[in-house]
Amino acid sequence: MTPDLRILALGLAGLVATSAAPARAAAEPTRAGAVQRLVDCQKIADDAARLGCYDQAVRALDQAEAGGDVVVMDRDQARQVRRQAFGFSLPAMTFFERGEAREELESVTGRIASARQDSTGRWTLRLEDGAVWAQADTAMGMLAPKPGMEVRVRRASLGSFLLSVEGRRAYRARRVE
Repeated sequence: MTPDLRILALGLAGLVATSAAPARAAAEPTRAGAVQRLVDCQKIADDAARLGCYDQAVRALDQAEAGGDVVVMDRDQARQVRRQAFGFSLPAMTFFERGEAREELESVTGRIASARQDSTGRWTLRLEDGAVWAQADTAMGMLAPKPGMEVRVRRASLGSFLLSVEGRRAYRARRVE
């Protein structure tokens, strides 16, 4: 599993865990305990005690991140995870959008890493970024896709997606990986 998919999986696991409590499901996600303990240190008036609190909280946060219990990412990393998840039907991931307007991707582009055709003549394309898209319609005549060719996938009506290879006619597709 790639590091970015690991981040997505951890984020989704956190989303599932927080949605288990109905009272919190509608609320903004809360801070991780390790982060909240670090923030709480600033309330201590005594300089030496505050420094000791910070040292302890930073060690705990560092260990939690190293162990995968806490995932820290910047805004660019969050955008990259949203891009990699394009095409999947996922619950709202508001923790990727804190402090900014929701960015809705309308399309993504990539290059074909490999392509295969099944017994019904439908194509499955693996892109260089690891995304796998399968032709969903039965239309024939798709350009035989080859590694290195450019692919564009865009949103269509009713939650469907259209995939075109090298700018040619688009076909309905669905994300399978």
